[in-house]
Amino acid sequence: MKRIEIIANRSVEENILEALAKEEAGKYYTMISNVLGVGACGPRMGTAVWPEENFSLVIWCEEEEAQKIQQAITTVKEKFPGEGIKLFGL
Repeated sequence: MKRIEIIANRSVEENILEALAKEEAGKYYTMISNVLGVGACGPRMGTAVWPEENFSLVIWCEEEEAQKIQQAITTVKEKFPGEGIKLFGL
């Protein structure tokens, strides 16, 4: 079993969910909305000064599905290179 965490700008949330559906992966997940913090792409604080926010998906899956998830995220990252999309696997 693998734990996959995806943290990304809310502006690409729909794109990520569509890419996962296209790969037939990540069907079961936990979504954490309004994730705030500071990363390499800058602050995402949901305030007037730093208005952007992130979201996070947590997915438990087998290795084969994890590879499909990684492919889906790679596709979205290629389309939106400046949006701060991160994938972590444990």
